[in-house]
Amino acid sequence: MKIAETLKALSAQVTQWKQAGLKVGFVPTMGNLHQGHLSLVQQAQSLCDRVVVSVFVNPMQFGPNEDFEHYPRTFQADSAKLNDLKVDLLYLPSVDEMYPNGLEQTRVVVPDALTTLLEGASRPGHFDGVSTVVCKLFNMVQPDVALFGQKDYQQWLVILRMVQELALPVEVVASPIVRDKDGLALSSRNKYLSSAQRAIAPKLNVILQEVAMAIVSGNQNFKALEKTASQRLLQAGFDDVDYVRVCDPNTLQPAMSKQEQYVILAVARLGETRLLDNTLVRVVPSFEGGLERS
Repeated sequence: MKIAETLKALSAQVTQWKQAGLKVGFVPTMGNLHQGHLSLVQQAQSLCDRVVVSVFVNPMQFGPNEDFEHYPRTFQADSAKLNDLKVDLLYLPSVDEMYPNGLEQTRVVVPDALTTLLEGASRPGHFDGVSTVVCKLFNMVQPDVALFGQKDYQQWLVILRMVQELALPVEVVASPIVRDKDGLALSSRNKYLSSAQRAIAPKLNVILQEVAMAIVSGNQNFKALEKTASQRLLQAGFDDVDYVRVCDPNTLQPAMSKQEQYVILAVARLGETRLLDNTLVRVVPSFEGGLERS
C-alpha cells in the first residue's frame, strides 16, 4: 500500500492510473476504522480497479462544543487494517495541506432545507464542513466512484445533492449499514458503551424495525409512531432520545401518507454516547390491494 501525504504525490499516482484507463474508487474517512469502513473499501474494490482511502480529521465540521483535539487518531491500527485489505493508496493530508489559507475559506454550502434539520439542527454549520471537505477531496482524488455508509444517511444525501448540483463527475454509492450479530449498527462510538449500555443499544434497531413494520401494515399516523418509538426507547433503557422521524428519503421532510418509500431515522443516547441509526422502507401495492414490504 502506498501512502501519500501531499496533493502532488496523490495526483501523480492517480494520473498514472487514469492514463492507464483504470477505474478509481474512493473511500473518505476520519480514521478510527471499524468493519463498517472496511466494508466500504471492499465494495469499492469490487467496483473499481484501484482504491484510494483518505484519513483526515476535518476541523471544519466540528462545532464549538465538539472536541476536535480529542477525536481518536489511530493511524497505526488504521494503516494496518487497510494494508491487510491491499488498499492501493492511503491519503493522509495535513490540515495545512487541506486548508492552506486556513478555515476561513471558500465553502460549499448545500441548501438549508437539507442541512438544518435532524443532525444539522443540533450541529449548526456541521454539514457545510462536510460538503466542503468532501468536495475538496473529490477534486484532489478525482475518483470515478465514491463510497459512503448508509448509517450516516443525511450526510450521504447532502453529498449526493452537492454532486448533482455542482455536476461533479463522480458516482456516489451508498453502502448498506453493517451491523453486529445483535443488530447494532457498527460505529466508532460503540466502544464508549459500558457492558450494561451495550446490552441496551441493539434495541434501537429493534424499535426502528417495529416502526417499519407498522408502516408496512398500513399505519400512516407517523407522529404517533414517532412518539411511541421514543417512549419505547426510554422504556428500553436509553437515557434520552434526540429524535425519531419518518421522512421522505429524498428530501428528509416529514413523510406524507401513501408514499412508496420512507426512511426512519433516529438518534438515542446512552450516557454521553449518541447512537445513530436508520432504516429504509419501501411499500408497494399488492394484487389484493394491500401493502407489501420489499
